[in-house]
Amino acid sequence: MKEGPDIARLAALVADPARANMLTALMSGKALTATELASEAGVTRQTASSHLRRLEDGLLIKPRRQGRHRYFSLADERVGRSLEVLMELAEDMGHVRARTGPKDARLREARICYNHLAGHLATRLFDGLLERSCLELAPEGLSLTTRGMAFAAALDIDIAALQAGRAPVCRECLDWSERRSHLSGSLGRAILSRILERRWAYRATESRAIIFSARGRDQFERLITG
Repeated sequence: MKEGPDIARLAALVADPARANMLTALMSGKALTATELASEAGVTRQTASSHLRRLEDGLLIKPRRQGRHRYFSLADERVGRSLEVLMELAEDMGHVRARTGPKDARLREARICYNHLAGHLATRLFDGLLERSCLELAPEGLSLTTRGMAFAAALDIDIAALQAGRAPVCRECLDWSERRSHLSGSLGRAILSRILERRWAYRATESRAIIFSARGRDQFERLITG
């Protein structure tokens, strides 16, 4: 075998339908129990435990214990971004499951992509921030400008705290339904947190959809247009 990254091992982990369903469920950003993930995958609790061990050994998920319960979440944002790209590729190639997915209008409009906002509204926000020179695209990547810092401050986001963290403040993430970029990184995560904290929108119970209220949509439009 040639030296280099072993993409075959990662592909094998994602290839199983039960494990793929588990990973998709964790794209909501919520930590779920083995029982909840077994339900998402349509398998028994014992079978789910076997799948979860493989995903944990492959560093795609991480466990966390709270009291008597053990919860699982995606290992990090890179896993979420990779799953979004695979979803886009699958839809482009016609590999679409019968269950509600990208054709769901709510998911197309706004949804959680691991820990930040994705969908039509998210790509509009990304475009608006570029047009207003709050974000700057450069060969080395995406960066926040002085105007962008003022934008963040208006949302009570502490940019200094974000910059002190390990995660990139700004990152471009390809949106699987829009085929354009939305904002991820610690700033993308902070913006979604503010949207939920201010009750402009809420998470749908049974999907990754983010549902905006009429007032919340008006407030979000102001973020886009300035």
